[in-house]
Amino acid sequence: MTATFELYEDSADDWRWRLRHANGNIIADSGEGYASKAKAKQGIESVKSNAPEASVEEV
Repeated sequence: MTATFELYEDSADDWRWRLRHANGNIIADSGEGYASKAKAKQGIESVKSNAPEASVEEV
């Protein structure tokens, strides 16, 4: 998969991340703002390490 995590500051001065595919579509986002850049980076690392082979569940 060709995707990039983007780390950015929102209009409320919170840090957020989004995962953007090479075609420009946003695949996932943080869903919340973080008070620090470091915490947002931890969120990215959590996604990378905790869901590398996550299953899909229909609900």
